[in-house]
Amino acid sequence: MAKQKQGPSGDNTIARNKKALHDYTVIESCEAGIALRGTEVKSCRNAGVSLVDAFVRIEKGQAWLYNAHIAPYEFGNLFNHKPKSTRRLLLHKREILKLSQQVKEKGYTIVPLKFYFKSGRVKVEIAICKGRTFEDKRDVLRLKQDALDARRAIGRRR
Repeated sequence: MAKQKQGPSGDNTIARNKKALHDYTVIESCEAGIALRGTEVKSCRNAGVSLVDAFVRIEKGQAWLYNAHIAPYEFGNLFNHKPKSTRRLLLHKREILKLSQQVKEKGYTIVPLKFYFKSGRVKVEIAICKGRTFEDKRDVLRLKQDALDARRAIGRRR
């Protein structure tokens, strides 16, 4: 079996949702499979994925991924996929029930954090998140800046 190519950072990450980490506080994360068609997988291999406005909803006992943009495969024919169609997430029933219970609390949502390859299959890291207020976002940025300043100061002393 051929070994999966790794990206420049040494992992198999296809796309990250950096905006989600800015807008939400991650409470708990888990891994989910995703049901994709052939041209969608080929487009993922070309890193044609964007998770900017993506979110997960639990409907009728199944988890669905909305607004994830997977670019059309450039060599696809008339059977090519739609870029922003809803896609089913593959989770165990226990996991879906747990996620739906946590989302029923006010202010919580499920957000995809990254797409990546694992053993030749596309996986999605999803997380239960709580929305941040404007003040929370400023506090987080301030803490990051303080940590950066401290690392720079230690680096100068060496």
